[in-house]
Amino acid sequence: MDLTQLLAFTLQNEASDLHLSAGSPPIIRQHGGLKRVKADALSSDDIRTMLYSIMTEEQRSEYEDHMEIDFAIALGEKARFRVNGFTTRLGASAVFRTIPSDVPTMEQLGLPPVLRRFAELEKGIVLVTGPTGSGKSTTLASMINHINMYQSRHILTIEDPVEFFHNSQKSLVNHREVGTDTKSFARALKSALREDPDVILVGEMRDYETISLALTAAETGHLVFATLHANSASKTVDRIIDVFPSGDKEMVRAMLASSIEGVVAQSLLKKVDGGRVGAFEILVGTNAVRNLIRENQIPQMYSLMQTGSRYGMITMKDAVQDLLDAGLIDKDEARRVLVEAMDETGDEDYASSALGGGKMDGDVGNSQGGYSF
Repeated sequence: MDLTQLLAFTLQNEASDLHLSAGSPPIIRQHGGLKRVKADALSSDDIRTMLYSIMTEEQRSEYEDHMEIDFAIALGEKARFRVNGFTTRLGASAVFRTIPSDVPTMEQLGLPPVLRRFAELEKGIVLVTGPTGSGKSTTLASMINHINMYQSRHILTIEDPVEFFHNSQKSLVNHREVGTDTKSFARALKSALREDPDVILVGEMRDYETISLALTAAETGHLVFATLHANSASKTVDRIIDVFPSGDKEMVRAMLASSIEGVVAQSLLKKVDGGRVGAFEILVGTNAVRNLIRENQIPQMYSLMQTGSRYGMITMKDAVQDLLDAGLIDKDEARRVLVEAMDETGDEDYASSALGGGKMDGDVGNSQGGYSF
């Protein structure tokens, strides 16, 4: 098999990732699980040849100098792939993440209605968080797509690399790729404030300077979307504040409190009939939430989410319970996600208390929407 055949095979099997590792046959991730392709084991030279066939001269040089690289490629009109080439003890390796060419809508993903409200805000910051592979980029792409389709705004995305490509519709969309179109997230954000954007998408808030600039952009009248790696809404707020030096924490709490509009912490769960479905913990930036941030009372956010359903808030515990009651997931999958959430909240009864009422009998319909990879 050549690389084009492997990528086509990945798409045909609705796999989210293609893994190429020296000494192993190609492996795809399908519905969250790894499956080996019936093919010969690949050598390091095989994988290096595949990678070099899709790289520019500059990318080859970067890979050889740094032993790893991130970039994106297109497979005709069918799809794009986010590529990470890296080096292991056995030699060259690579992972290809599938990025559909057609951006899914919020309805197709089954996103909670409050996310539509976030997409229609004029200013502030909305954070989408979760572990790697939880669908953060897809959720954000659907929100950007909604703005692009229904609002007349200038949307600027800063990503590493650019994943979903949006053709300008009612909005003007400009994509900037770190390493190709700009040197860093921080430099691009500094420049963005002079590029007349209405909406700024920051692919990942990685460091102090990027987070500080994103908060400044939100405070100065822009709508900012960004991602972080965190498993819960409260941990997301903690992570942002913890990045800053002790002397700046009070200032950043005030900045975040004035600009935060929402936090969406998401996870993908295996459905009982195949495929995956999203579970979403949602924090909405109400006055009560803003006061807790200012007063450094972050642990109390959980009780606000429990009682804030009228604002669209929900805890991960309740979101998973809803999926369990609907028969979309089984108890083992619910327990897996809730144990991870327990690690974030420190609540030892978090997982067990949510599993008493799951409805495991009956047919599972396909009308619920949700992620499918």
